[in-house]
Amino acid sequence: MAKFFVDVRPLRESPQFRLLYSGQVVSSIGSQITVVAAPYQVYLLTRSSVMVGLLGLVAVVPLIAGSLIGGAFADAYDRRKILLLAQVLVGATSLGLAINAMLSHPQVWLIFVLTALQAAFFGLDRPTRSAATPSLVSPADLPAAVALNQLLLQLSIVVGPALGGLLIAKVSVSSAFWVDTFSFLTAIAALLAMRPMRPEGGGTRASASSIVEGVRFLKGRQALQGSFLIDINAMVFGMPRALFPALGTTVYGGGAAAVGLLYAAPGAGAIVGALTSGWVSRVDRQGRATIVAVMAWGGSIALFGLTSSVPLALLFLALAGAADVISAVFRNTILQLSVPDRLRGRLSSVHIAVVTGGPRVGDAEAGLVAGLTSPTFSVVSGGLACIAGAVLIGRCMPRFTTWRLSSHEADPDGELPVA
Repeated sequence: MAKFFVDVRPLRESPQFRLLYSGQVVSSIGSQITVVAAPYQVYLLTRSSVMVGLLGLVAVVPLIAGSLIGGAFADAYDRRKILLLAQVLVGATSLGLAINAMLSHPQVWLIFVLTALQAAFFGLDRPTRSAATPSLVSPADLPAAVALNQLLLQLSIVVGPALGGLLIAKVSVSSAFWVDTFSFLTAIAALLAMRPMRPEGGGTRASASSIVEGVRFLKGRQALQGSFLIDINAMVFGMPRALFPALGTTVYGGGAAAVGLLYAAPGAGAIVGALTSGWVSRVDRQGRATIVAVMAWGGSIALFGLTSSVPLALLFLALAGAADVISAVFRNTILQLSVPDRLRGRLSSVHIAVVTGGPRVGDAEAGLVAGLTSPTFSVVSGGLACIAGAVLIGRCMPRFTTWRLSSHEADPDGELPVA
């Protein structure tokens, strides 16, 4: 049974990975506290789900731009310095949100500006962190390190929103932002203790052409395109996150604590999914399996929208989270086996832009539909649209649907993988 549990060997054997990981534990939880605090404050100030949705939308362009630039920088400069700069800048935006929340009349426009800046700085951090990990552990330990990072992400998604909801309910909105601000001190201290992390071979000069080279690689590669598009479909139509403040305070009548639990439930399900994912490596038709997982996500979200019971709502959101993490495993497998090593940094930045930008667009879509109809209609219709989109992508992109784990391998020259 031990082979089904997370392997902590990279933490034991690599002091550098241990430093990076320990700093990220605290800062990731802090960041997820702000994921609850910022939209909740916007809803309190405006009483509008449309405004909450727009808060997610305003971060899309900075997030995508920051990710693309971060991917190019990660292949060109000392990754430790880039991570330090990113942590300082993100921490500064959290400080701004904390100060604004303490004002007698907090400014909604300032929340929007700081959220956009924070998204850009996160875009700088994430591809750099992803590119740095292989240099900190041995090749044999890399899969375990990736699994540990995934577990950390899911735990922070659970702990951060739940803690944020409790802080808001028991103390204040500003206290949530202050906790997030101080959490970055741990990450900064850990990075300062680490050695430089320069790209192998001196790196590729960061430029617009290097970014374009990474994006251009997608042309004609249907399996890779499908892995990105199906995630966009799931997040745009099936992500009701912007409606959690309204649903938590109206349909479920639980206030900030209920809102925090709604934000945390998908992450809780994702943790269970990640801890019980030992079977996924035995699935050969991973393209088709991705479609099934995304349909399970959409169905769970639709069922969530149909219930007024808090326990059932949390259960359906947890099921959606489990389906999402399984989908992520399959999508990442397709990505890694469809991209040559020399382009994985920049393609990782494209991937990060997709998986983090999609939910922001989904926030806007959910908020706008809820404003025109109702939160319940927005959730249910979004889940059903997600299912329909997954079926459509499967039919229109047959090379994605038929992608097999046993028939593909990465081509070092960047040519199309052979089925």
